[in-house]
Amino acid sequence: MRLTVCAPLLYWGLRDQRAGLDAITLGRDGLAVACGLLLVAGLWTPFAGVVVAADEAWIAFSTHFAAQGHMLAAALGISLAMLGPGAWSIDARLFGRRVFEEGDEEG
Repeated sequence: MRLTVCAPLLYWGLRDQRAGLDAITLGRDGLAVACGLLLVAGLWTPFAGVVVAADEAWIAFSTHFAAQGHMLAAALGISLAMLGPGAWSIDARLFGRRVFEEGDEEG
């Protein structure tokens, strides 16, 4: 799922960087590329997922070009923030992997 989000982020960001657009667009795309790289590595996944969701929603609502793709990337960013990085990530190596078992409720 992390790769599914990161592939379009990296593509859109690098494409717009080469096009030489205005500073605001380059900043938005640079933020998307940076968070996409964090997501690929699985580092700070909840934070990067929230930033991706906010950035992609901003892009979708400020420009009406391919809004569906940006909204999908925003929804996947929120999903990644809630689900976490997974077993093959830097976060899992640094902080351990959370495993939820049935009947593991407090109270």
